[in-house]
Amino acid sequence: MMPLLRHQSVFFLIMRRMRPPFILLIAIIAISVMGLTLAPGVDENGKTAYLSFFHALYFISYTATTIGFGEIPYAFSDQQRLWVLVCIYLSVIGWAYTVGTVFALLADRNLQQAIRTQSFMRAVRNLREPFYLVCGFGETGRLICDALDRLGFRAVVIEQDETKVGEIELHGYHADIPALCADARNPENLKFAGLTHRSCIGVIALTNDDSANLAIAIAARLLAPKIPALCRAESAETAANMASFGTRHIINPFEKFSEYLALALHAPAAWHLLTWLTGVPGTTMERQRDPPHGEWILCGHGRFGRMLAHVLEREGVPLTIIDRNAPPSAPSARWVQGEGTGAPALEAAGVRRAAGIVAATANDVDNLSTVVTARELNPRLFVILRQNHFANNSLFEAFDYDVNVVPSRIIAHECLAILTTPLLVPFLEDMKRHNEDWCDRLLGRLTDRFGWRVPTVWSERINLSRAPALHRKLMKGATIELRALLKSPSNRDDELACEILLLRRDDDDHVLTPEGDTELRPGDELLLVGTAEAQREFSLLISNDHALVYVLTGTDLPGGWIWERLSRNRAARRETA
Repeated sequence: MMPLLRHQSVFFLIMRRMRPPFILLIAIIAISVMGLTLAPGVDENGKTAYLSFFHALYFISYTATTIGFGEIPYAFSDQQRLWVLVCIYLSVIGWAYTVGTVFALLADRNLQQAIRTQSFMRAVRNLREPFYLVCGFGETGRLICDALDRLGFRAVVIEQDETKVGEIELHGYHADIPALCADARNPENLKFAGLTHRSCIGVIALTNDDSANLAIAIAARLLAPKIPALCRAESAETAANMASFGTRHIINPFEKFSEYLALALHAPAAWHLLTWLTGVPGTTMERQRDPPHGEWILCGHGRFGRMLAHVLEREGVPLTIIDRNAPPSAPSARWVQGEGTGAPALEAAGVRRAAGIVAATANDVDNLSTVVTARELNPRLFVILRQNHFANNSLFEAFDYDVNVVPSRIIAHECLAILTTPLLVPFLEDMKRHNEDWCDRLLGRLTDRFGWRVPTVWSERINLSRAPALHRKLMKGATIELRALLKSPSNRDDELACEILLLRRDDDDHVLTPEGDTELRPGDELLLVGTAEAQREFSLLISNDHALVYVLTGTDLPGGWIWERLSRNRAARRETA
């Protein structure tokens, strides 16, 4: 449904629809008044008299508006009463037509959409805090909005499905989420939703249509080039097109999972660490068993299957592909033509000696049927199961899989990692370059301390806006080590429940898990992991002078201007003495 153009308004739409009944009412009143001034009457002296225009208008007004009471100069003659009788029935017809038009107008979908659009634009225009523009409120969009709301960020939504827009109001978000039922491919709609708003800090294109996501990426690049755009793309052609005009973040869930699988095969600890750090906040992860080495079976050779086949072949994994289509002219892996849901095809692929199986078709029922049959033939199989629709979640949860591939969750995790903690991506890239033992030690230390519940991961930059107290202290020449900041501002004997994963400096110097004696500099960026309470306490101590001085020296400074001056005078006298 298209919203109204900018130059249109609800007022003018109502006036256009109400024009005929208004004209009819005015015509009825005009004819009635004119007829009443022409109808002869009799005054108190028995002489013929005519009503003036004012008296006629006065009488018709209280009659036509159904008030029905008012004084007149003198009693009407029969001619006047006959004309008034005609006027009464004319006004009834006029008002019936007008009321019918009003009810039809209230039920008009265009008017309702215009009112909602005006209300939406007003809500977006009045936003004074940073917000993300989310295009598409499907499963991925819902996960993103849930996580943003939990993290304290505002969101504005454009969704083409009216039912999904209505669902937003049913969610118990802490802050209202303005939502517009419109096509996000239209640049005007994106501008209505705040693409060019000064408080918009990011655009997330999550629709199921690659062409729509491409149109959003183009609009964001041209209309708001300084705003980061995160776009979903499930085909290599769309991703290449987005990349050609500078889209910063392109997320292909199938390609991303293929990268994860490759990481899991040669560095399981790094894979566990990555999934733990990028999980949805508030959820609890479970450590899955590591993908085993040996023969693997891939059911389905579509877009996702081809990416997985490429990754498994690159990792040197012996692979057998089951697909209902005939093999290509020169297949790179062993090929079994048939239905993966049936035991004959699985037996032909060697399921009894296989180490793992991937059900990668676009049909959830087929994927479940495949892995259930395969597990009956080989209970030790490592199972990777693709889930296409969230509505089937209860069926998938009932099955004991090892890894569940849900594209919407993969996209949500990537978006949150990029948007909320910009340092997390470079940390994960650096982490992959370390050996497995380093990743295993780090994972063990962090999960021993914080458990498997997805931790709070956040970034801090030491500047005047983010860390004014710490920045001022460093600019005065103070020497502050990292370990000195990891203390509670309420009791400096207690350690904060957080750790520093990455230190980045303006000279592109990256330090993973820096030592406690590392000295801080103004402009440093820190990536931290810990609890939500530790995040609040750390933010307090780097922004509040009193908290920082207490943590660094143990001195509890007096609060308030008077007590601070008295304290300084006392210190000065003590130094003089």
